[in-house]
Amino acid sequence: MSSLVVFSAQGRFAQKLLNDLMENYSKALRPVEDTDKALNVTLQITLSQIKDMDERNQVLTTYLWVRQIWHDAYLHWDKDEYDGLEVIRIPSNLVWRPDIVLYNNADEEDSSGPPDTNVVLRYNGEITWDSPAITKSSCKVDVSYFPFDSQECNLTFGSWTYNGNQVDIRMGMESGDLSDFVENVEWECHGMPAVKNVIMYGCCSDPYPDITYTVLLKRRSSFYIFNLLLPCFLISFLAPLGFYLPADSGEKVSLGVTVLLALTVFQLMVAESMPPSESVPLIGKYYIATMTMITASTSLTIFIMNIHFCGAEAKPVPHWAKVLIIDYMSKIFFVYEVGENCTTPESDRGTLFSEDPLASLERDGYFDKGFYGDCHHDDRNHSQFNGYNHRDHRHGNGYHHNNSNYRQQSELSIPEKLTGYTYDHGNGYLSGVGYHHDNSYSKTFGADSYNKTTTGTGCVCICGQHQKVVRNIEYIANCFREQRAHQAKGAEWKKVAKVMDRFFMWVFFIMVFLMSILVMAKAT
Repeated sequence: MSSLVVFSAQGRFAQKLLNDLMENYSKALRPVEDTDKALNVTLQITLSQIKDMDERNQVLTTYLWVRQIWHDAYLHWDKDEYDGLEVIRIPSNLVWRPDIVLYNNADEEDSSGPPDTNVVLRYNGEITWDSPAITKSSCKVDVSYFPFDSQECNLTFGSWTYNGNQVDIRMGMESGDLSDFVENVEWECHGMPAVKNVIMYGCCSDPYPDITYTVLLKRRSSFYIFNLLLPCFLISFLAPLGFYLPADSGEKVSLGVTVLLALTVFQLMVAESMPPSESVPLIGKYYIATMTMITASTSLTIFIMNIHFCGAEAKPVPHWAKVLIIDYMSKIFFVYEVGENCTTPESDRGTLFSEDPLASLERDGYFDKGFYGDCHHDDRNHSQFNGYNHRDHRHGNGYHHNNSNYRQQSELSIPEKLTGYTYDHGNGYLSGVGYHHDNSYSKTFGADSYNKTTTGTGCVCICGQHQKVVRNIEYIANCFREQRAHQAKGAEWKKVAKVMDRFFMWVFFIMVFLMSILVMAKAT
């Protein structure tokens, strides 16, 4: 009951005190007894929250608590006359307030000024005004190292109309108060140092003091690493794999173009959030370098595909290319033919194509000029033979002959050879000729009966039909050689293209790895 009486008594004295103080008080003038003296205002800023950082518009939005302390020469009383009343709280619009504003304010819609919160008035004339404020301040954003960047944004406070000789601003603390700071999901605040500046403007000779608080911000880069950098890093590794695709798949160029379009989408996402300035962000440089690399890889892919699809009309592979690319680089990059590997001895690696199977005919003298003579004299007596067997077994690049009949093939005359190649319309085979494929190639030549009797010197004349057969065989052999030569030339160009694919694949893998390491090194 006694406490209620005390409060009611203080209430009566507070009302009486307010009436007495406001009786002849004017809030339009500075509350100083000597107008030549400056009124000291103590400013203290508490950073509560960073609401937003607009890099594109370069605006920092913060939530602040602003405390201003000054002495009013006309608002003091003797506390003993008012029952020991020391402090009263009255609306701020009833007293004079310093016109301290944020110089670098960037809020176009904020024209109402500070909120009309109460002030704390003490018996000695000290006034404390605490007011919350959501400020939008201009901030020069440097995105050179985005998303690993740090920003320094200034908050400059000062009197709008009073110079330093009228209102002098002092710092309540050496830095902003961060004890009640609410952590931001994107930015870390590493401090808020304060400094007092006294500026002489060209328009006036009086000094104008201000207090500048610098908000030190560090971006949390985890979000951008997982959503921008890591996808770009993974996509860029697809570019070298385009060289590993077989040229016959038809998807090499499509892969490069697809990767290039994907990186373009990410580049546009970064460009939309960055300010249009000459300072290109680090992630933008990484995207541009990767896109340039993919463009180069796509161009090289087109060039290599042209080499791969060189046909019969192409020139032969130059000697230097055979030595450098086919002989040396193919071993370095492990490019081998089918059935060949790095452990295969050099002597067992045959040529790209096996020997011409008709070469045996040339060795037997079918295409010699003497074959077209008028007669072939044989002084030896010829006896009847039942057959001639000739088996060729492939060994390496040559043939091994195994003859099991009466005479060697070289002992037969040309007519005997041609007689063994007569065609039988009944069974579809050459007369006396049989072909059997069983991992070896065998031919059997023979005639059912062959009698040749000579008296003295024998002369066997070659008919025109036999000469025509020989010319046809020679034409077929030449066509076959030409076809195999074209195939060998195309195979060489394909191997050159494959080796170049492997070479550029490793080159671009190393480039992607080095670019990624360089980006991370600059970030730290």
